Order: sequence, then structure tokens, then C-alpha cells
Amino acid sequence: MAMAEQESPGPLNILLATLGSAGDVHPMISLGTALRKRGHRATIITNEIFCDSVRSAGLDFIAMGTAREARETMADPRLWQPNRGYQCVAERVIVPNIPRLYQIIEGQAGPGTVLVASGVCFGARVAQEKLGTPLATVHLQPTIIRSLVDSGKYGPIPMGPTMPPAIKQSMFWLLDTLAIDRFIVPALNRFRAQLALGPVHRVLDGYAHSPQLVLCLFPDWFAPRQPDWPPNTHQTGFVLYDGGDVYKLPPAAEEFLSAGSPPVVFTPGSAAATLHEFFRESVETCRIAQLRGLLLTMHPGQLPKSLPSDVRSFSYLPFSRILPRCAAITYHGGIGTMAQAIKAGVPHLVVPHSHDQPDNGFRIERLGLGSCVPPRRYRASEMAATLRQLVDSSEIRERCREYSRRIDSEAALGRACDLIERLAQD
Repeated sequence: MAMAEQESPGPLNILLATLGSAGDVHPMISLGTALRKRGHRATIITNEIFCDSVRSAGLDFIAMGTAREARETMADPRLWQPNRGYQCVAERVIVPNIPRLYQIIEGQAGPGTVLVASGVCFGARVAQEKLGTPLATVHLQPTIIRSLVDSGKYGPIPMGPTMPPAIKQSMFWLLDTLAIDRFIVPALNRFRAQLALGPVHRVLDGYAHSPQLVLCLFPDWFAPRQPDWPPNTHQTGFVLYDGGDVYKLPPAAEEFLSAGSPPVVFTPGSAAATLHEFFRESVETCRIAQLRGLLLTMHPGQLPKSLPSDVRSFSYLPFSRILPRCAAITYHGGIGTMAQAIKAGVPHLVVPHSHDQPDNGFRIERLGLGSCVPPRRYRASEMAATLRQLVDSSEIRERCREYSRRIDSEAALGRACDLIERLAQD
């Protein structure tokens, strides 16, 4: 019987857990909203700074970590350093929330409970083992699923088909040994020992994927499925959400968007709080290239003290509402922003710092949707010409429109919900 024809199960208690920024939380809100419409109870488990966003969507919410912890993480300069970013996230976000998430699940789980959690929510993985609760792992970006065939790009290193598998295998081993396991595994295994579970190692090499279901919320044209991915992996497509359907643009934003030529959006992501240089160079890029600029940041302390009349700043504007009215976007390469920009059909200038960002930017270039430059090259003297070329290229604009038409968020949501419901029946 086809998946769409399967009989829907009875109401489920679905716990959706994630860690990170708005780009990590928004897809879970979208999943939760769709599952609630199907008659299930949906509860988002994440940092308390997202409580209002979750509850305004009509979903239940359980805090995992405090707003103070989130602010301290965003203020940590290591967060965007290529060699120390993962250590920052591991120490401040991943490790403290292993026992917290397990204890939340232990208190909430019962018959009909299904876990839906991001790959770094290791407390959910432990709960699956110890409590037997079904788990669907959600991956928003392809870089977390390794392949000895094509793994895109890790930092500055291409890991595509031209690199021999043996070299990739050695590099993954070194990465795990020197930069990943040392920050996570000791604490994870101490907690596992308290629950009479055996030790694990190389957590991102396999343990981060549920043996029952792996949901990749990105399409195969963005990252083709590899033959050595987990066999229970399903690619659904991008799941988009930013609250734009109920958000009214501030009059000042509406006025600016309507007052002249389409502006370029500049944003380093919702979690970035220490990237003053990015905004300084962005404003100068606008001046040299004679472009209007729209600066977005939740942390205005990063902005220059004064802005020219053709550059405006706002704390938050939903991409779904503004990007279709803009000429291009310059950003950090976060997957949530990237998906919204592809849907909007605008050219991309990606300035990746760490984490999954270099790989995402690499894939944008491979698709011909824009350019990717390292932060050290993000200088107005060079970027003005680059951005002007992106904005003026009819070929890139047409290619962006082509890929925009390929995104069907509602269909992706439906596939993901079907698979989650099926997991409860297995």
C-alpha cells in the first residue's frame, strides 16, 4: 500500500527536540504544527528563548536550557571560529542538555509517544535505547551525514568523489578523535554508565542517526543521496517556516522596501552577536556598489553607529515576506536562511564561518545560485564587484527562479509527517 494511503494512527504524543538557533527551531515548529493538524499532541523541547515563538504557533513547549545560557553562547567569540566553534557548541549546548533532555523524555514518555530530535540531541538517542521510545532523527543539513563517496566540503577541504575513500576515512577518524569525541564522549558515557548503558564512541560517525528513521529535510538536488548513508534515510525536501503568514511588516520596513530599487539583505544569522566587521564591510560594500542595503540582526551592538540613508537595519523580518522583494542576500550560510533564499529566487553571497556553513555555501556555488567567499576575503573593495555581478546577472537570476520552483514545503511536510506516523506503527 502506498504511504499516502496508509491509515492514520490514533493520536500520538510527539516530542520534538532541537538545539541551536532559530534556523534549527523553525522546522520543528513547522513539523509540530502539521502534526497537530493531524490530531496529534506536539510538544517542542528547546531553549526557553523560543517559548513565545512556539506557543504562538499553538504548540506545547518544554524549556531545555535557559535564556541566559543562550545569550552567553551567542556572546562567546569561539562560536564563529572555524577551529573552535564546535568546542563552543559542545561545551555550552550539547553536553549540558544530554541529561536534561533524557529526564524530560522520561517524564513525558508513555504509550503512543514518538521522539523527533535533531542529531546532536544525544539525550533522545539515550532515551531510545533505555526507554524504548521510537525516535526519528532530523537532519537539516547534509554535512552531518558522512559519506566515503561524496561528503561535499568540510571547512576548506573538499570531500567529494575525487578524494579517495581511504583518505576520507582517515580524515573522519582524525576529526572525531581530535575535535569531536573529546568534547562530548566523556560526559555522554558517564551519563550512560549511570543508566547501565555501555560506552559509545565516534558519535557523529553513526550514533547521531536513529537506527529506526532518519529524516533529511533537504532535497536530493541540493545533496544527492549517497550509497553509504543509513538505509533508513528519507529525504523529504526543505521545510520552511518563519511565521511570515501572520507577521505584519513594521511600517518603517514597508516604507524602505517600497522607496527605491530592491535592496540587498545582509545578515550573519540570528545567533551571531560578535560580527561587527561583517556589518562594517557590508555598509561599505553598498556604498561602493551603489546598492541599497537591509541589515538584519537581533544584536544591534554589532552595527555601525550611523548608517547612510540607503541602508536600514531591523532586528527581525520574516524572509518569506521580504526576500522576494530584494535583489540578493549576503549571509552566513545557515541552512534555514539558505532554504528561504532559494525559495525566494534571489542570488546568494555566502560568507561561511564554521559548522555546516562551508558545505552549504559550496553547494550553492555548485548549483550556480551564487558565490561563496571565506570571511577573510569579505572586504568591501572586493565584495562590491562580486555582489554587483550577482545582482546584474540575468543568467543567475533565471537559475535562481528555476530552483525556487522546485521547492514545495507543504509536500515535504506531508512526507515527513507520514514517515513519523509510520514509525509509531512499526
